[in-house]
Amino acid sequence: MTRTAFAEVIGDPIAHSKSPLIHAFWLEKLGIDAGYRATRVVPDDLGTFLATRMTDPDWRGCNITVPHKVAALDHVPDPGGLRESIGAINTVFRGEDGGWIGTNTDAAGFLSPIADLDLSGRPVVVIGAGGAARAVLFALSRVGVGRVTLLNRTPLKGAALLARFGLAGDALPLSTRLPAAALLVNTSALGMTGQPPLDLDLTPLPEDAVVYDIVYAPLETPLLAAAGARGLDTVDGLEMLIGQAALAFELFFGAAPPREHDDELRARLLA
Repeated sequence: MTRTAFAEVIGDPIAHSKSPLIHAFWLEKLGIDAGYRATRVVPDDLGTFLATRMTDPDWRGCNITVPHKVAALDHVPDPGGLRESIGAINTVFRGEDGGWIGTNTDAAGFLSPIADLDLSGRPVVVIGAGGAARAVLFALSRVGVGRVTLLNRTPLKGAALLARFGLAGDALPLSTRLPAAALLVNTSALGMTGQPPLDLDLTPLPEDAVVYDIVYAPLETPLLAAAGARGLDTVDGLEMLIGQAALAFELFFGAAPPREHDDELRARLLA
């Protein structure tokens, strides 16, 4: 029986993930004989799961999603010092020497769809303080944004993240009225199918603001619908998902994904 190389995405929950569709699409286009699947891993099993997978010669690695992005640092080699920088990983892959490496493609994936947006010195609002927020704040710190208002259920956790990434700003409760900002980013699970809604009054945002929601199930979250109703530019969760997946795909399978087919990919994901 021929064994097939494979990668996967792990999380809890995981059934909603579109990553298998994305990677399968690229594998098919490139004619690569490999697989990619979604695997539910509960927090108590994370260490054992990763240790077992790392002994499988057919395993190319995994993407990591909620709630494991921080905890996985305790179980995966971190040669790039992600524990000290972003403080979270979302990808495990095999390096050229055969050793396992933890990395984070979320930061680059987040910036990809807003690469043309000049955020230098401009105010930003970030919702949430979890693993995805760490990657977003790391990315924002690298493009020189102005003051960051971080809204979270636990403001102290948000304040610690702002300090970690050297960002000036304020960490405030979720119920706080929005300040004027050039960019609003939801990094939390609020608004996701099965989760409480993210109910924000977008009135304070200027007409040229961009609203970015990393949630992709549903694709048009109530937040994006409200932003669209105001005529604001929006970025949906598929943009970041595809961007970070493209980086991970090349690490797993050694080939750049065929991004010229992105329109076809989005159509398939929305079917």
